[in-house]
Amino acid sequence: MPVSLLWAVDVYGRVYSLSTAGQLWEQCHDAQMEFKRVTAAQQCCWGIACDNNIYLNVHASDLPVRYQEETYENQRWNPIDGFSDRLLPSDRWQWSDVTGLQHQPLDNFRIPSDSWEWEGDWYADENFEGEPTEKGGWTYAIDFPATYTKDKKWNSCVRRRRWLRYRRYKAMDTWAKIPPQQTTLPDPFSDISCGGWEINEEPRGRLSLWAVSLQGKVWFREGIYHHNPEGSFWEDIPLPGEVVQISCGPGDLVWAVLWEGQLMVREGISRDCPKGTTWAVVDSPNPDVGATHVAVGNNVVWALTKDNKVWFRRGVNSHNPCGSGWISMVGEMIMINVGLNDQVLGIGSQDRAVYFRQGVTSSELSGKTWRAITVPRDGDRSHSSASAGSLAGCYFCGEVRAQSVVSDVESDTEKGSTDGASCLVASSSPERNPSPGEEEIKAPCAGVAISPSQSGGPLDPQWSNVDLEEAQGHPVQTGAVLDSADTCSLSSVATYTLAMEDPYGADEHPLWAWVSGGGCSVDSHSQLNWFNCSMNSVQSMNLSVTPAQTAAWRRQIFEQLSERTKREIDNFRHYEQAIEQSVWVKKGTMQWWRDWKPHKWIDVHFALEQFSGSEGNKDGILFIYYNFYEEKKYLHAFINEVTILVPVLNDSKHSFAIYTPERTKQRWPIRLAAATELEMQDWLALLSDSCCDSRVIQGPPSKQAIWSVTCKGDIFVSEPSPSLEAMPYPSPCDQMFWRQVGGHLRVVECNSVGIVWGIGYDHTAWVYTGGYGGGIFQGLSSSTDNIYTQVDAKSVYIYENQRWNPVSGYTNRGLPTDRYMWSDASGLHECTKTNMKPPSPQWTWVSDWAIDYSVSGGTDREGWQYAADFPASYHGYKTLKDFVRRRRWARKCKLTTTGPWQEIPPISLSDVTILPCAAQSSVDVVPLWAISNKGDVLCRLGVTTLTPAGSSWLHVGTDQPFKSISIGAASQVWAIAKDGSAFYRGSVSPQSPAGDCWYHIPSPAKQKLKQVSVGRTSVYTVDENGNLWYRQGVTPSYPQGSSWEHISNNVRKVSVGPLDQVWIIADKVQGSQSLSCGTVCHRLGVQPMEPKGQSWDYGIGGGWDHITVRGNSMEPPRIHLPSLTAPAPQSPLPVRNKEVNGDAVGC
Repeated sequence: MPVSLLWAVDVYGRVYSLSTAGQLWEQCHDAQMEFKRVTAAQQCCWGIACDNNIYLNVHASDLPVRYQEETYENQRWNPIDGFSDRLLPSDRWQWSDVTGLQHQPLDNFRIPSDSWEWEGDWYADENFEGEPTEKGGWTYAIDFPATYTKDKKWNSCVRRRRWLRYRRYKAMDTWAKIPPQQTTLPDPFSDISCGGWEINEEPRGRLSLWAVSLQGKVWFREGIYHHNPEGSFWEDIPLPGEVVQISCGPGDLVWAVLWEGQLMVREGISRDCPKGTTWAVVDSPNPDVGATHVAVGNNVVWALTKDNKVWFRRGVNSHNPCGSGWISMVGEMIMINVGLNDQVLGIGSQDRAVYFRQGVTSSELSGKTWRAITVPRDGDRSHSSASAGSLAGCYFCGEVRAQSVVSDVESDTEKGSTDGASCLVASSSPERNPSPGEEEIKAPCAGVAISPSQSGGPLDPQWSNVDLEEAQGHPVQTGAVLDSADTCSLSSVATYTLAMEDPYGADEHPLWAWVSGGGCSVDSHSQLNWFNCSMNSVQSMNLSVTPAQTAAWRRQIFEQLSERTKREIDNFRHYEQAIEQSVWVKKGTMQWWRDWKPHKWIDVHFALEQFSGSEGNKDGILFIYYNFYEEKKYLHAFINEVTILVPVLNDSKHSFAIYTPERTKQRWPIRLAAATELEMQDWLALLSDSCCDSRVIQGPPSKQAIWSVTCKGDIFVSEPSPSLEAMPYPSPCDQMFWRQVGGHLRVVECNSVGIVWGIGYDHTAWVYTGGYGGGIFQGLSSSTDNIYTQVDAKSVYIYENQRWNPVSGYTNRGLPTDRYMWSDASGLHECTKTNMKPPSPQWTWVSDWAIDYSVSGGTDREGWQYAADFPASYHGYKTLKDFVRRRRWARKCKLTTTGPWQEIPPISLSDVTILPCAAQSSVDVVPLWAISNKGDVLCRLGVTTLTPAGSSWLHVGTDQPFKSISIGAASQVWAIAKDGSAFYRGSVSPQSPAGDCWYHIPSPAKQKLKQVSVGRTSVYTVDENGNLWYRQGVTPSYPQGSSWEHISNNVRKVSVGPLDQVWIIADKVQGSQSLSCGTVCHRLGVQPMEPKGQSWDYGIGGGWDHITVRGNSMEPPRIHLPSLTAPAPQSPLPVRNKEVNGDAVGC
C-alpha cells in the first residue's frame, strides 16, 4: 500500500505529519505560521491559521498541476481585405470563448493568485480533431456558429483559431494563502472540512470543501479539482440554525453540529449537486448533554458530547445518511476524526494524546479498542533521552513480557461488549465508562535513566539503580511513551502529569489539539509502526567483519568444496550411475466440455501419470475417461506436448484449458472444470510443474522472454527459441511453451536487459522483482523471496436500456426485437443487478452499483445516452430523432494475489514503454516513458538493471492528453493522443532524455489511432477499427516518415521487437468450431529489406489481450540455402500453410 500521511496540530499551533511507514512526527516548517485546525485529503491539506485565513498545502508530485487557458480569435472575409478583424455587428466578439458569447481578449487573462506562474506565451493550436491544420491553426466555416473544417472552401466566409496558454501551480509543499473573494467574508472561519472525492465515480482530484464561520454560517468552496486546487469562490449555504462544527466524508455524507447541541445531516448530495439540497436534524446522543463534535466517513458517523463521551451512529449509508440509532463507546475524547477506509482517530480528553481505533473493518465498523500513537516528534529535546528511557521501560517492568509482540486482545482493556459498544441510548447505564487514560493498571512500567543531554556526560548512557517495588508504587516519568505491553500502552500517558517537576516541560509529552486522517490510507491489514517501543539506541553485539575478510572466506570455502567434489567424482567414477525410475499417478473427478455437439459439461475421470526415464528426465501423460453411448473411452495428451495451461474466465465454473499444438491450430482446447477453486489451483500447479519438468525449465524467466497477458489478467511467459525469427523456416509459434507467472496485470512491457514493468486494471504501476511463481504456485515452483502481495481492482459494467413511446415516454418496455432491458454492452446477454456476478470466483465486490458518467460520447445529468435505435452511435443529449436510450452502471470488485511484483506509487499509469536494448547492450540508464491515467506524458529517471523501479518522474509537456506511447531502439519516441492523432518526440537522447518538442504526424485517412509500437526502425500503429498500419519512409535523417501503409485488419494490439519482429493480438481468427478472438500471431518474412513481412503465423489463443516481444533480441541463426543444382534435403522444421500477404482473419 502506498505511503500516506496523518496530519495533526499541537496546542501551540504547530502542524505535524506522520507517515504510515514512519515512526516520527515531522513538523511542517513554514514561516513560523501557527494553525488552529487542518483537514487533509490524499493530494493536499487545508488549514485555518491563527490569522483567520485559510491556507492550502498541495503535496509535491512528479506530475505538475497545470491549467489550460484558451480563447478564440474570430475573423470574417470581405471582398476588400479578405479575412480581417472587421466583423458584422451581429457577429461574435473578435476574441471570445468557444460559444462566442463571452469577450476574452488575450490581455484579460490573469493568474488567480501568487501560487501560479505562466509556463510560456500564447500560441495558436494547430491541431483540429486529431488532424494538423494549415500553418496558423485556422479552421473555416460558412458562418458563426457552424461546423468548422481545417480546409478552406469557396464558401468559407468566417474562420477562427484557438489560442492556448498554460499556467502551473508552483506553491507545492508549502502553505499558500487562499486568495480572498471580490467581496470579503463577513467574519473569519472557525472550522473546515474537505471530502467528497468519491461521489459517484467523480474524477480524481475533485473535492468538496465546507467551512463554518464564527457567526455559525456554513460556506461551500466551488470549483476545486485537480487542475484548480484552490477553487473559485465561496458560496453561502442556508441554515436552520447556527453551526459550530462540520464534517465531510469521502462520499456524500456531510454532518454538522448546532450550537444547541443537536446535529444536522445534509441531504441531496450528488454528482451534479455536491452542495446538497436540504438539512435534516438529528437529536443529540444524550438528551441531557448536547453534541460538540461529529466526524463522518464513507458509512460511519462518530460524535462527541459535552461530557467528552464517544458515540457511534448505526445504520449510516448513502441511502440513509441519518442512520438509525446511537451506541455509546468506551473512552473520553475532546476531538475525533474519521479517515480513509472509515479508520477512526481521536485526541484524549485527559492526556491530549492521539489515539487510533484498532479493529475497524468493513464488517465491524465500530472497531475494538483505542491505542495511543507513541512516536516522538521531529526536534523533540527528549529525543536524546528516548533511547535510554525506552530501554529502561521495556526491560525493568513488574511483569516479564515479550517486548514488541502485543495482540489486539491483550491491549484491549475496555469494559463492555467485544465490539466496543457498551450500551444503547435506550438502556444507558449509570456506571461511568473509563476513559483511555483511566483504564485499569495491571503492572505499571517504569524506568529511570540519565541521558547525556541531561547530565552533560559522555554519549554512552549512564544507568542508575532502580527499586522495582518502589517504581510500581510511584511511577517516574521517562523520556519516551512506553508501549511494550498492554499494561503501559494507554495508562502510561495519563500517569505522568504535567504538574510533576520536569526539566523538559510540555515537550516531553506532546499535547495535541487537532488530528486529520483524510489523507491517511490505512486498513485492517496495514502494518503500522506507530505503537511500538522505540529501541533505536540498543546497539547490536554483532562482530565487525570487513568485506575483504568475507571475500577471503568465500574463496576458501569455494576451493574446499571444489576439491571435495573432484575427489568424490574420481573415487566413484567406475560405479554405474544410480537413477530412480518411478511411475506415479494422480486421479480425480472433473467436468469436461466435450468436443462434439451439442457441447456441454459432462462428468469425467481425470488422471495424470508421471514417470522418470533412465536418464533422469521426467515426462507424463494426461488421461480423460468418459462415456460415449455407454461405452467407456478416453482422451489423452502427452505432457511434453502441452503448450499452455490457462485459467478460463467463468463466473460459475472453476475451469481451465489445456492446449497442444494441434488444438492450438483448431482453436479448441481441452476445457476442464474442478469442483472447487482450491482443487483447480492444485491441478494447475501440479500440471504446470510436470510440464516444466518435462521441458527442463526452472527458475525465473530469462531476459529474452516473451511476456503476454490474457483478458482475465493472468501473466504468461515463453522462452523464445533461436530459430523463432529464422528465415526462411522459423519455428511455428503454436509450438511455443507458455508458463504462468504469479500476479494480475492488464499491460506488461519488457526489454532485453531484464527490466519488466506492468500496469494493473486499477492503473497501478508494478515492477518485476526477478522472482518466479507466486499465486497458485508454492514450494519448489515458486521462489521464497521477491514475492509480494498484489491487489488489483476493476469495474464491472451493465447497461440499462429504455425505449420511448408516445404515451409514457421512455420506459423499460421494448420491442420484441429489442435487446434486453438490462444487458451487457452488446445487448445479447441479460445482465441485471441481482444476477450479475464478479468476473470469476477470485474477485469480490467492494462497492454497490452506481451510475457511470465516464462513458464515451458523454451523458446527461442522469447518466443517459441517446440514439435513434439499438445499436447505434450514442450521444449525451436528447434530440427529436432519439427513440432509445441507455445508461451504464458500474460496480467495483477487488482481487488479492501474490507474485514477483512490487508497487511503484504514487502516480497511476495507463501505458508504459521501455527502450528495446540489444542483447549485449551497454546502456547504463534505460529510458522508460509512460502515460498517466489522466493523459500526462512522463519520463522515468534512474532506471537501471540494479534499480529497475527508477527514482523519479520527469513530466513532459503536451497540449492534450495522450493514451499510448512507445520508444524505439534509437530513442525515437512515438505517441498517440486521446483524439487519435500521432506525435513524434524530437531530439530524445541520453543527454536530453525528455527531448525538446512534439511533431504532429497526420493519421491515416478517416481513422483514429489507438496504439503505437516502435522497434529498431519500424513503426506500427493500430486504429480504433482494428486496422494495422506501417509507417513508410522512416529514416535517420527523417524519423517522422512519409505515409501510412495498411497491413492487416482485425488487430487488437501490436508489439514490435528490437529486431523489428512484429507480433499482434488478432481477433476473428478462424478455428475448427468458430471464430476466435484474442489470438497471438507472428508476422513472417520480416527482414531489413522487407520490414512489412509477408504473412501471419497463428499461435496461442483466443482470450489473449496483450503481448510484448521487446525483450527478444536474439539474432536468428543464419541458414544457408542449398544451391539450385543440389538435391534439397528434408527440412527439420515443419512448414506451415501460411497466408500470403493477407489479414489476420484469413480472408
